[in-house]
Amino acid sequence: MLTDGFGRVATDLRVSLTDRCNLRCTYCMPPEGLDWLPKPELLTDDEVVRLVGIAVERLGVTEVRYTGGEPLLRRNLVGIVTRTAALGAEVSLTTNGIGLTRLAAPLAEAGLHRVNVSFDTLDRATFKRLAHRDRLTDVVEGLAAAESAGLRPVKVNTVLMRDVNDHEAVPLLRFCLDKGYELRFIEQMPLDAQHGWRREGMITADEIFERLSETFTLTPDDRHDRGSAPAERFLVDGGPATVGVIASVTRPFCGACDRVRLTADGQIRNCLFAREESDLRGAMRSGASDDEIVERWVAAVAAKRPGHGIDDPSFLQPIRPMSAIGG
Repeated sequence: MLTDGFGRVATDLRVSLTDRCNLRCTYCMPPEGLDWLPKPELLTDDEVVRLVGIAVERLGVTEVRYTGGEPLLRRNLVGIVTRTAALGAEVSLTTNGIGLTRLAAPLAEAGLHRVNVSFDTLDRATFKRLAHRDRLTDVVEGLAAAESAGLRPVKVNTVLMRDVNDHEAVPLLRFCLDKGYELRFIEQMPLDAQHGWRREGMITADEIFERLSETFTLTPDDRHDRGSAPAERFLVDGGPATVGVIASVTRPFCGACDRVRLTADGQIRNCLFAREESDLRGAMRSGASDDEIVERWVAAVAAKRPGHGIDDPSFLQPIRPMSAIGG
């Protein structure tokens, strides 16, 4: 079991399959892009499955989510999902949606349970400004393909940015309500490659709630215990539809966190904002046994800090950006 020094148990494993992405979203990376890891540094398919298998069979992990970069760029993604699903874990995927039109059905057949799709605007010009790609239609079609393939609930992740797309909160929620998608607004976090994040520029959870409440009646969704879920969920106009707000910065939920992350190059991160990593790839390639990997993994999680410390004046942003860590 993966337990830290504060009694928190990690059962949710986030696995980055690639540090590459087919978009260059402004809140993740600069317009010119980033230098990517050489292929030999990335975990092979067999290495990914071995580590995930150890996590599920030896360490109590019950949920595995594949992320990136962009996981749909991983050549044998369907095969990896097939082998992961056979372990008995719940398997999900976080994606920008480009490529889902082609892959949603095969992934569902492989055992994928659901998807989270990053989707920040309904406006084509704004999408192009944010992503430096004219691919809005592809994402909309990808969402529809996921729904058709039965990858439900289709979850949509939206980051509102001041003077960019913050006026779209209501239209985005209407779109998701009409389509049957589950929308979650996420506060922008200090995980950009440019290290340009500023608290005063962030749209807070309170602002999001205020803007939505001008049009919708939002009431806390008390039907289910929130547990370790990062989103505060609200019934929209009495339900049953809901909207979520993830206030990672202004209302951190570190006390209930059950996540651990494995990067595309085989490093364990016990927190999204950690500056320390534990190398499993090197150990594995040096011939470490499963028992030795378990020992390293348990030690890495045991060192987890009580919180991310964004409010602390001494807070330092992680060296790796979100695109290299995985969501």
